Amino acid sequence: MKRQRTLPAVSALLVLSLSLVLTSCGTATDTGSGSRSGSGSDDAASSADGLSHIHGVGTAGGALYVATHKGVYTPGPGGQARLVGDRQDDFMGFAVTARGTFLASGHPAPGSDAPADLGLIESTDRGASWTTKSLAGKVDFHALDTARSTSRGAEDAAVFGYDATHGLLRASRDGVAWEDRAALRALDIAVSPGGPSSTADRATVLATTEQGVVRSTDGGRTFGAPLSPQVVAYVSWAAPDALFGVDPAGVLLRSGDAGTTWSRVSTVPGGAPQALTAVDARRILAATQDGVYESADGGATFTRRMTVTTSANGH
Repeated sequence: MKRQRTLPAVSALLVLSLSLVLTSCGTATDTGSGSRSGSGSDDAASSADGLSHIHGVGTAGGALYVATHKGVYTPGPGGQARLVGDRQDDFMGFAVTARGTFLASGHPAPGSDAPADLGLIESTDRGASWTTKSLAGKVDFHALDTARSTSRGAEDAAVFGYDATHGLLRASRDGVAWEDRAALRALDIAVSPGGPSSTADRATVLATTEQGVVRSTDGGRTFGAPLSPQVVAYVSWAAPDALFGVDPAGVLLRSGDAGTTWSRVSTVPGGAPQALTAVDARRILAATQDGVYESADGGATFTRRMTVTTSANGH
């Protein structure tokens, strides 16, 4: 009989994941030998052989986009990774808004004259070009999410970001002016979708921590104790009753009560997860050690869309 992974073991995996993500974040000068901006041989090999260092996944216009250590990619002919635009920055945080705008953060590619921390950058042409929105040289967001209020219209979306540089949750109504919220150590965040409770001031915000998922009901100003013993690495909130999470072993979970309780859905193929996005209650995207996978049936089954190669540090 296959033995289930114990809670202490799973917790240890999340601690390791947090440590790797929070301490291995590179800058423009320390991204490793062989890295080049532009279309050098190292980049061509990455595109041909598969992706590595996945930090975010999303969709726009039905197409899949994957944010990585060396740019944003989309499946090309035959499913091979194709670089979008010409920027090969280290996109640590990545989100796609309801209007299809790309939001990102991280570090510039080697050789760039951009500041070491990109702050919040924005693309309105699906990654072909980027502009600086705010906080350049000040903040590196490792997780980004937006809160869409149906009472105000989908175009009014508060932005929440986990600032890994300072261990701080930040919130903005326009992506330009930011407010400091709670200090915490987190790997990922998710914001309540739809309704008046998704404004910057009243949003329910979840954060994955070493102790478990914690919840804020005041826009991230304060967080309570862990909701349950369930340890979750990444979370994505598709609908009020469709919160998805994936644990460090790759088990996909679903909650209908904002993270208080979880039920097992399936196991995402490919080992340890790197990113998770629930486009809606049926379409789930997950990046793991060997691929970017997509489900069209709420996570019951997955199909690999792109190949991922694991680097020497396991990420």
